Amino acid sequence: MDGLLLDTERIAHATFLEACGKMGIGDETEVFKRCIGLNKVRGKQVLAKGLAGKADPIAFGDYWFQRYLEETAKTIPLQPGAAELLNFLHSSGIPIAVATSSSTAQAHEKLGHANVLKYIRSIVGGDKVDHSKPHPEIYLKAAASLGVSPEDCLALEDSENGVRSAVAAGMQVIQVPDFVEPSDDLLKLAHQVSPDLIHVLDWIKGSRNPAH
Repeated sequence: MDGLLLDTERIAHATFLEACGKMGIGDETEVFKRCIGLNKVRGKQVLAKGLAGKADPIAFGDYWFQRYLEETAKTIPLQPGAAELLNFLHSSGIPIAVATSSSTAQAHEKLGHANVLKYIRSIVGGDKVDHSKPHPEIYLKAAASLGVSPEDCLALEDSENGVRSAVAAGMQVIQVPDFVEPSDDLLKLAHQVSPDLIHVLDWIKGSRNPAH
């Protein structure tokens, strides 16, 4: 959801840097990057390790989360091609599930603010699983919520943790990098990488055409 359908990672980074300034520390963007794709529990663990000796990770996380909630309570912009992709899948009768590290309630709120909740059949939030991405649990639950096998699912992801989660679940995966480009190690998974959702939509239309 975040960084893939919704253009929220830039909001997350901006409010993260606000928290850095509030706590009187420098730019800790590398810590931010390690938090991408993680649920709240795992994210707190990464903050605790990354900010050790620099700032109180609990106070930092509370401030960052509050500022992020304030900013995402406004209208949330979609990523390029997201509206077209969702409309095509919905009109084609292809069920859509969102597997997000955000809580289920936050996901409902964000997708509602973006006016795309009507396209989504089910949402599996980070609060619905015991293991955060890159563990495959969230994608396995998303497939089950649609009543389909994981190997019959196409997973679209922006983050490294998300890609590893979906690949481990046995799904076909297309990564659309947002804030962080895939590492050489991640590319060894041999998943597909696309520059944006517009190209993903073109690929889906082509793969459904017997002539291709």
